[in-house]
Amino acid sequence: MEIAIESFAVFGGLGIKLDLDTPLGDLIQEHILDRYKYLRNDISSYISKDDLFPFILNGAATGDRRTNSTFKRARVAYNDGMDCIEDLLDIGVIKLESSFTNNSASQRILFTSPFVRFWFAFISPLFRGIKDGNYQEFYTAFKNRQMEFTQLIFEQLCFEYVKLYFKDEQIYNIGRYWDDKTEINLLAKTKDGKIIAGACRYTNSKIKKSELSKLKEDCQKAGIKPDFLMFFAKKGYTSELKSLKNDTLKLFTCRNLKVLAENNHR
Repeated sequence: MEIAIESFAVFGGLGIKLDLDTPLGDLIQEHILDRYKYLRNDISSYISKDDLFPFILNGAATGDRRTNSTFKRARVAYNDGMDCIEDLLDIGVIKLESSFTNNSASQRILFTSPFVRFWFAFISPLFRGIKDGNYQEFYTAFKNRQMEFTQLIFEQLCFEYVKLYFKDEQIYNIGRYWDDKTEINLLAKTKDGKIIAGACRYTNSKIKKSELSKLKEDCQKAGIKPDFLMFFAKKGYTSELKSLKNDTLKLFTCRNLKVLAENNHR
C-alpha cells in the first residue's frame, strides 16, 4: 500500500496505467520527465490565461497551502492573488479548504489533481534542467521532500477511510482544523453529532504515546471534545501506545487503506 500511496501522490489524475513493480523513480522518468515538453504544453493549455497562475500554483504546492502565505511565496499582492484564486476555482484546478469549526483562519488551497500538485511542486520549479534532459536536481529535491509531499495525499486517503469506517453513522463533515497555534489534521462529525479527531503520520517512525497526549492537548486548545480518537501511521505504533487501544482509541496503518482500492473496483 505504501507503493500505491506514493504512486498516487505523483500520478493521480494523469490517467495512465502503472506497473507498480517498477521503481517510482523509473516511472517518473518514463511517464513525466521524458515527456516534459508534451505535458508542459498540456498543462499550459489551461493555466496560460494569466501570467500569475504558475506563481500561485508553485506557492501552493511547495508551502503550507494557506492563501496568505501562498501569495507571499509567489510575491503576489493579496487582491491580485484572490483574483487568480477565483479564476483557478472556475477552471477547476483547485478548490478551497476551510478550517474545521474555525472560520476566521485563512483558507487553504487544495489541488483537484495530485499530478498537477506534483508538477508545480517539483517539475515547474526545476524546468530548466528537466527540459534539457538533466534530471539530477529533480531527483535530489524529490528524495528530500517525498515523505513530506506524500503526507497530504495520505491524509486525504485517511479521510475516505474514515467515511467508510463510520458509514453506518454517516459522516456529516470531515476535514482539518488549524489556527495560529494549533493544527489537527483529521476532524470529522457524524450525522448524530459524534466528533472524531485524529492524526495521520506518513513518516518512517512509529507513533508514540506522546502523540496521543499532543492530540488530546490540541483538541483542548481548539475547544473540541472528541468521542473517538483515530491514528493512521505509515510505520505503525510503539507497544506502549498499542496497549492503550480501545473502543474510543483506534489505530490504523497503510494496510487498512487497501479497502479503498477494493471498494473503488466494485
